[in-house]
Amino acid sequence: MIENKTTQLEKVVLIGIVHADLDITTAKEHLEELVFLTRTAYGKVVKHFIQRIKAPNPRTLIGKGKMEEVRTFIKTNEIDTVIFDQELTPTQQANIERILTCKILDRTALILDIFALKAKTSYAKTQVELAQYQYLLPRLKGLWTHLERQRGGIGIRGPGETEIETDRRIVRKKISLLKKRLLSIQKQKATQRSNRESMVRVALVGYTNVGKSTLMNILSKSKVFTEDKLFATLDTTVRKVVYNHMPFLLVDTVGFIRKLPTQLIESFKSTLDEVRQADLLVHVVDISNPNFQKHIDAVVQILSELDSAQKPVLMIFNKIDAYKPQQWEQENLKKDTIEDHFHNLEWDITWMNKSNSHSVFISAIKKTNIEKLRKVLEAMVKEIYGNRFPYKTRNITERKKETVG
Repeated sequence: MIENKTTQLEKVVLIGIVHADLDITTAKEHLEELVFLTRTAYGKVVKHFIQRIKAPNPRTLIGKGKMEEVRTFIKTNEIDTVIFDQELTPTQQANIERILTCKILDRTALILDIFALKAKTSYAKTQVELAQYQYLLPRLKGLWTHLERQRGGIGIRGPGETEIETDRRIVRKKISLLKKRLLSIQKQKATQRSNRESMVRVALVGYTNVGKSTLMNILSKSKVFTEDKLFATLDTTVRKVVYNHMPFLLVDTVGFIRKLPTQLIESFKSTLDEVRQADLLVHVVDISNPNFQKHIDAVVQILSELDSAQKPVLMIFNKIDAYKPQQWEQENLKKDTIEDHFHNLEWDITWMNKSNSHSVFISAIKKTNIEKLRKVLEAMVKEIYGNRFPYKTRNITERKKETVG
């Protein structure tokens, strides 16, 4: 799905399942997120289906009855695309396409599609292209799209070689070339990072669409692209920031998401290396999202996979202007307004006050509590700076005294 302002958006149906390992509440949350993903890819969600099953059908994921219900709805409403929340096996995808006779995507394919849409630089495009080919390779047989092929005689394709075998050979060759290209770019970026090793590195991390790029613009006084859509930023942005004569590097990274495709994690290794190389993680959370705790868990899980879960963390709870407390929270608030609640950090009744991480509650859009955030961030960077570069820290302190004097 791609943006086309001259034609109507693709009409999409979403499908999720509930089974022993996935309850109805979680399934609905995932579908709500899938709606947002679909809109980001310029699709129009017409309807979604959820089926309760003991275990996923190995042939079609959902049962025959539900499949027939979906097929009838597709035919009646002229649906263009069906998107499954679960990742489909190549066999399941082929079987479903044969039954529904329309474009079939799973969550992984949709996220790859969005990444392809959002990639702007050659580096990001190369990473996404590699992930797409890795996803495509086992799904070539019976795929509804067709690869470009070199047509010719025996000298090109070989006697008796089928088109599918030719396709696989083309894709494997393309994957090899893309990996070599990425390796070359990664070496260049590694050199760039080594030239900046003398500076403390602070990485902004968090679930997608939590306001990292907006916060990056505020803290670094830069103009990073922002948009109220998932994965607005794919490319890593690095800015030098100086607070009270103390310089550090602020890094904006790609947003995380539940069930992030393994192909993307593999392809974006170099981008995610910015997280591994960071001295301090600034974990940005959209506190206005009812599922923010689960988003935190998803980010922590990915950080663990990147061997970065033990790094110092500053928790930033963003979008307090849009926060709506649960009833039990509202009854226990000592102040009259939510804004006062956040300004005074009255979170004795919540898990947040029990966390070992530093935390600040802000609104990046309204620039609420930004000065407090700067002070906390400066103190944490200064502590890291002092441990790594005690001589430089003394020089900074002396320069500050001279400035005051």
